[in-house]
Amino acid sequence: KMLSIEKQSSKYVELSKDLSGDNPKKLSFESWILGVYLEEIAAHASRRLSRISDGRYALHLKTEQTNGRQKYAGLNLEIFDANTGKKRPCDTLSGGETFFVSISLALALTDVVQSRSGGVQLDSLFIDEGFGSLDDATLEKALSVLDEIRENRMIGIISHVGELKNRILH
Repeated sequence: KMLSIEKQSSKYVELSKDLSGDNPKKLSFESWILGVYLEEIAAHASRRLSRISDGRYALHLKTEQTNGRQKYAGLNLEIFDANTGKKRPCDTLSGGETFFVSISLALALTDVVQSRSGGVQLDSLFIDEGFGSLDDATLEKALSVLDEIRENRMIGIISHVGELKNRILH
């Protein structure tokens, strides 16, 4: 009877090891799930970011080579810049570029949460600053993106940029 119980329990022990990260990829179940979500969020954000940046930027999950295989390097993101044809770290972005990436990620997160949570609606978005770092053309592009979002969501903006106040109120 003990051998039977031991044989049956060994399946659960192996499953527990796999889920906790004691597996060939050294990846816990929680990390794998987060990676799946981040991959989806990055894909959504990348599409919006590409539109905002006129095709210049795209988001990618940073990968690293290990034993000839690619794996995600944690939850790190990097930017593909079509002007240079290369990927680079997010911390190399200017203030305005960082603002666009942040907006793209925030909106992508709400898109993914809404699509996965059975009818939960996220109807509002608050943006605290970021507009002061934009030149006039980029500010106009940001506002057109926000106008598009305002069709489905309430947007609260905290900013010291007077142009922004005039544009939103009219």
